[in-house]
Amino acid sequence: MNKFYKEERLCSKKLLDLLFKKGSSFLLYPYRATFVFEAHSSKFPAQVVINVAKKRYKHAHDRNLIKRRTREAYRLQKNTALYELLPNNHQLLLLGLQYVGKEIYPYTFLEKRMAQLFKKLLVQISNESN
Repeated sequence: MNKFYKEERLCSKKLLDLLFKKGSSFLLYPYRATFVFEAHSSKFPAQVVINVAKKRYKHAHDRNLIKRRTREAYRLQKNTALYELLPNNHQLLLLGLQYVGKEIYPYTFLEKRMAQLFKKLLVQISNESN
């Protein structure tokens, strides 16, 4: 089962501050990904937070739609495209996904972009570790 458990959500203020202050980031339209590794024990190898700017999307139903589509794309691809390929060094990957797109895209587009984002993320991680 590809569930999205509470433990996979990044909720800790301390970890969120660490992510956005010390994390590395890259842009893969319509997402801006920020990531950092933290020496923290967890049942899951990664925790994610998904942001959609209120400044860009004034209506809550638009922000919720984008977050729902992003969460679903993440949920379906995390096990095969991310978890299996992460370096096994007993560290927790903190991942922030910010939606910076100017329009609301269909789910199929976001799903393809999420797969590309995971590939680029793994390349960035391997470059930083070397």
